[in-house]
Amino acid sequence: MFRLIRLVVFVMLAFLAGILFERDNQKTICDQAGGSWTRGLCNVGGNNG
Repeated sequence: MFRLIRLVVFVMLAFLAGILFERDNQKTICDQAGGSWTRGLCNVGGNNG
């Protein structure tokens, strides 16, 4: 039973690490495109309001 719980915990940690890695990658791409990262979205040019 412990192995099953440990497996679930490790899978959740790996999933979270993947999400954080991908968000960082998206922020880098946004910066390279000249955009600004706001509330999880990349705003490139234009008026935001």
